[in-house]
Amino acid sequence: MALEVVAVNTFYGLSHILFDVSLRVGDGEVVALLGRNGAGKTTTIKTIMGLAPPRSGRVVWHGEDITGRQPFEIAARGIGFVPEERRIFPNLTVRENLEVGIKPGRDGRRAWTLERVYTLFPQLKELERRKGGYLSGGEQQMLTIARTLMGNPDLLLLDEPSEGLAPTVVEQLAHQIRDLKREGVSILLCEQNSAFALALSDRAYIIEKGVIRHEGPAAELPAHPEIMRAFLAV
Repeated sequence: MALEVVAVNTFYGLSHILFDVSLRVGDGEVVALLGRNGAGKTTTIKTIMGLAPPRSGRVVWHGEDITGRQPFEIAARGIGFVPEERRIFPNLTVRENLEVGIKPGRDGRRAWTLERVYTLFPQLKELERRKGGYLSGGEQQMLTIARTLMGNPDLLLLDEPSEGLAPTVVEQLAHQIRDLKREGVSILLCEQNSAFALALSDRAYIIEKGVIRHEGPAAELPAHPEIMRAFLAV
């Protein structure tokens, strides 16, 4: 198992946000973490990345307990985080944004190069001299994912990647996530857009008010409309 989150309890100050949350992501697997806004999806990712260390519980990566490690140490072990806010460098060109992200993977490999990233995101090749601040929302999302890939991660944590994107761009993003899966990249996909996430995922978790309420194969969840209504309907 690539990633195991075991009974984590995470607080923001005195506020208890995650309650004994457990989940796992296998090698080459896409796993959806679904939930309404404020359900605890982003906090789960931040707990994994060391940005919001849990008060109890463990985060285990390829058998190593990384609970409490600094975010840069966790990134160096092969976990890449694509935040909802995207956080590109607006005054740098697309190519410069990508070059900032270059680092070898955890075993020293450099599988992701500019050329390979441009193959996955051909639109970025066409825009490589454009400054990040002049990109559309969809282009910025592609750039953020591509920059994270330049760090050669084994696991991508995607936080609401479809948020605010036009339907045609969401469809394009779905194709690219499928391509990443074929490349063997593990993905934890945190989404409110359940249709988008379930179409891409092997398994799914549903989180509500910081508690995992459901776990199972992604393909089976649409056959349980009562679960979808109870925990995902807005």
